[in-house]
Amino acid sequence: MLRQIDQIPAGLLDLDASRLASLLGGPTLIHLQGRREPALFISVLMHGNETTGWEAVRRMLQRYDLHGGERSLPRSVTLFIGNVAAAAQGLRCLDSQPDFNRVWPGCETSNTPEHGMMQQVVDIMRERGIFASVDVHNNTGLNPHYACINVIDNRFLHLASLFSRTVVYFIRPCGVQSLAMSKLCPSVTLECGKPGHSHGVEHALDYLDACLHLAEFPQHAVSPQDIDLFHTVAVVKVAEGVGFGFGESGGDISFSEDLDHLNFRELPRGTTLGRVRTSAAPAPLLAWDEHGEVVSDRYFKVEEGEIRLRIPVMPSMLTRDERVIRQDCFCYLMERYDQHLRDVQPDG
Repeated sequence: MLRQIDQIPAGLLDLDASRLASLLGGPTLIHLQGRREPALFISVLMHGNETTGWEAVRRMLQRYDLHGGERSLPRSVTLFIGNVAAAAQGLRCLDSQPDFNRVWPGCETSNTPEHGMMQQVVDIMRERGIFASVDVHNNTGLNPHYACINVIDNRFLHLASLFSRTVVYFIRPCGVQSLAMSKLCPSVTLECGKPGHSHGVEHALDYLDACLHLAEFPQHAVSPQDIDLFHTVAVVKVAEGVGFGFGESGGDISFSEDLDHLNFRELPRGTTLGRVRTSAAPAPLLAWDEHGEVVSDRYFKVEEGEIRLRIPVMPSMLTRDERVIRQDCFCYLMERYDQHLRDVQPDG
């Protein structure tokens, strides 16, 4: 299932994400030689409709002479181009596929070809060695640009804060690229806003180029004044069988029209997320904490026909894309985590 090569195929950097499948045929691991080792690992298109990563990478590689010389890559790069089949159709993943960012090692075991492929990628990179790992994503809702880490460690914090002062720490969902690669090297997930926005591509491009020129990670701790650290405490999904829509569109739940404007806002207790019809499930929104325990009642209540917050929270990844809500989740809930920065010692 995995193709592995050591050079950029002719014409690849001229193609947008929708045309990669025709040339590559499937997920591809590309090893490119640079002046420093070990390599920077970059993954793009874990979700086929999140194209900013590929746009940034191809523009970055066009800056360098990939055959050596004075303009050679400052550091070796291993590029993993993921779900090109879904990218050809502009989808997160095909109906016949699992989510490519839920099948990496470290989660529930499975025998799907995709699980085996991601294990193969990790095994290859463990053998070759990695300087750092960067997985580039987009959001479907309105979110700021931010970075995610899975380990509270100064190397990870420096890598994340190089992209944004807004950093999110999480250990769920498992099966994600950054969590698997965190066992091998400092790793980060970049969330670059909605796809198709030039600012997201420029931001990712500048970040990746900065990583290429990074000789080592700073030894000093990240200053608490230079970072806003949040902790993902729960993932929220719409209960199975419950229909939903936005505004006056109907369904068992009618969410607010401007729902995604609530992302990264500290919402007070009692905030209304939507209205519930009498036919809706008793618990229309279900929440699980980072240990997999159901915690819906801790966060939500239905009162006077409205879904309201029981406690103050800060959501992320709220979206109006109904397909993404069904395939992934309704949102994540976060809390401030800044006090943990003071507990991190130099050298992790």
